[in-house]
Amino acid sequence: MPSNRTIAYFSMEVGLRTEMPTYSGGLGVLSGDTLRAAADLGAPIVAVTLLHRQGFFRQHLAPDGTQTETAPQWEPERFMDPVPGAITLPLEGRDVRLRAWLYRIAGVRGDEVPLYMLDADLPDNDPEDRALTGQLYGGDQRYRLCQEAILGLGGVAMLRALGYDGIETYHMNEGHSALLTLALLDQARGSQPAPSEGDIASVRGRCVFTTHTPVPAGHDRFPIELVRSVLGDEMAGTIERLPCREGELLNMTMLGLFFSRYVNGVARRHGQVAQSLYPGHKIESITNGVHAVNWVSEPFAELFDREIPSWRVDNHYLRQALTLSLDDVMDAHQSAKRTLLAEVERRTGTRLDPSVMTIGFARRAAAYKRADLVLSQPESLRSIVRQAGRLQFIYAGKAHPHDAPAKDLIKRVIAARDELKDEVPVVYLEEHDMGLAKLLCSGVDLWLNNPQKPLEASGTSGMKAALNGVPSLSVLDGWWPEGWIEGVTGWSIGDSLEEEDDPTREAMSLYSKLSYVILPLYYGSPSLYGRVMRSTIAVNGAYFTAQRMLQQYLTTAYTQPVPAQDS
Repeated sequence: MPSNRTIAYFSMEVGLRTEMPTYSGGLGVLSGDTLRAAADLGAPIVAVTLLHRQGFFRQHLAPDGTQTETAPQWEPERFMDPVPGAITLPLEGRDVRLRAWLYRIAGVRGDEVPLYMLDADLPDNDPEDRALTGQLYGGDQRYRLCQEAILGLGGVAMLRALGYDGIETYHMNEGHSALLTLALLDQARGSQPAPSEGDIASVRGRCVFTTHTPVPAGHDRFPIELVRSVLGDEMAGTIERLPCREGELLNMTMLGLFFSRYVNGVARRHGQVAQSLYPGHKIESITNGVHAVNWVSEPFAELFDREIPSWRVDNHYLRQALTLSLDDVMDAHQSAKRTLLAEVERRTGTRLDPSVMTIGFARRAAAYKRADLVLSQPESLRSIVRQAGRLQFIYAGKAHPHDAPAKDLIKRVIAARDELKDEVPVVYLEEHDMGLAKLLCSGVDLWLNNPQKPLEASGTSGMKAALNGVPSLSVLDGWWPEGWIEGVTGWSIGDSLEEEDDPTREAMSLYSKLSYVILPLYYGSPSLYGRVMRSTIAVNGAYFTAQRMLQQYLTTAYTQPVPAQDS
């Protein structure tokens, strides 16, 4: 019932099903896992996002790695119900009608979290306005600002129209929804011509902000004149009086920060980086987690159900994985690996050897994630294979359609694949989505992560791998400094949190760990490698869960009465 919901969670993207392309990558998948955990715990949350009828995009790779895109086709009617009625949101001087679709997220105990997806594709709207809830992260700045107005301003209005009158906390997952603060400010000031300090404090007392981007360039900024054109003179005038501008630009992150009583990064290290970016605000940290039931592969789910029967209701019970037999752990992993390699062969025609150490690298394609680092010195890789044991790599990941450096990165991986094909098999899979991610995170033998420090806010793919007994080999960035126990949960590339300005040195550290530690363990002492797999589940799989993460939000962010900064 609406009256029972006290927390409203806003996110531009939410990943729930492979068949619903309403997410682009980690941010959306995290949102979906957060809401699943909320349903599991019976948390009083209602969520808002956009419908994204055209979704993100479908990826197609030419033989040389050139990426092209097409719009996906999906039918919301298959998965959710339209909500009767509509609201009106003024944009560019026009009234844009919005309706909502309701997706019910079920928890393990039978509780539900309602997720409302806003939709502008109504006959009453102009064709241009009907497309505003079409593409995720598509269009120009005007399109993006209109989308963010629909999410923030329209989302608050929709919740009010649906009877959610008891909302005490509004959680902004990144700056895309920060305009909701202006809707709340408009409510607080009532008939007064301008908001007072008390009105601002009232809004701040109701808002929580999570930042996921550790570099200033990753935050949305819109020219004030565009804001005036889209949102009108009155709202633009309010924004001009607030400390959320950079010259003639509205910074959506600064708007969210200013109006929030609690602000957090998504890993301990990221919280420190964010604090240095925004020294005028107190930045806490709540490290991300993943939804265990959703990401554990079928072979491990069967093992856990048999040996740790309470793990689904309370993920902490996965600490008991230390009592599992090594044979059972290794058998479950081999089953997951066979499933993955069968899918690779189905998609590509390439038959990989199940007895060979298989390394996975799958995430959004971005230059700073350096997918090609391990392939950057082919002779070194060949030498490792000859001396320490065979290797094969499975890659996946989409580049944003307008991200030329990321598209070039995919082409470099493909070029390295062709150069190494006779000695080191490398495959790059198209269409990285939630379904493929689950196969990859559970089916490889080692999860590789080597972003340029300190640009990884958190990263969650390694957490998904850990749930399935797959250890990580990673630089000390994002979540890994908290999950890393050398030789117990995986291995580090380098030994410092500080930014490394010499990628060659990091590559040599990576090669050294493979050559002298990981491959000798994998091939020379399989049972000892199995022990690392088992401890990875018990230490990292049990802790880096969405249940733990949401419990921290419930006990800190959602009950925090102290403003993040003075008004």
